[in-house]
Amino acid sequence: MQTLFKPEKLSELIQSLSKSLFETHKDFRNIVFAGIQQGGAVLGEQITSELKLLVPGQNIDYGKLDITFYRDDIRKEILAPDTMHMPFDIENKTVILIDDVLFTGRTIKAALDTLLDYGRPAKVELCVLIDRKEHRQFPIQADYVGTTLQTKRTDKVKLIKDEVVLIPGEEG
Repeated sequence: MQTLFKPEKLSELIQSLSKSLFETHKDFRNIVFAGIQQGGAVLGEQITSELKLLVPGQNIDYGKLDITFYRDDIRKEILAPDTMHMPFDIENKTVILIDDVLFTGRTIKAALDTLLDYGRPAKVELCVLIDRKEHRQFPIQADYVGTTLQTKRTDKVKLIKDEVVLIPGEEG
């Protein structure tokens, strides 16, 4: 396991993403944030905390999206569901999905399917810490990207606590 980003660099990336979101929107009254369990939920909490510093006194709606039963690989293994917590209406609002790593696009597709159970948003934007764009299987791209990494397809990139790590995979 190799550390790609230590806490200081991770903090810089989160601040940069937060600033980009603020510069694009400024007013968050019709915007809700949804962190995709698990890594996206951790990242989402950090980003919304930064945004609260940039817009003091303005309410920022944040929820956690569990996509367990919408994943297309659920038949391969038994997965325990995560916590779903979406305590607000998404109807006709801009939803900003937050995830730690954008890889094949399958997680985001599942998140979009999950969101539709909660209503019809006016718009959905995607914010990711890391984009591994060379491995995309669905035509999905992020609106806000912390950084782009080139990796082998078999590698795993994960947000663990306050670091981003690479777990090398074996080509087969």
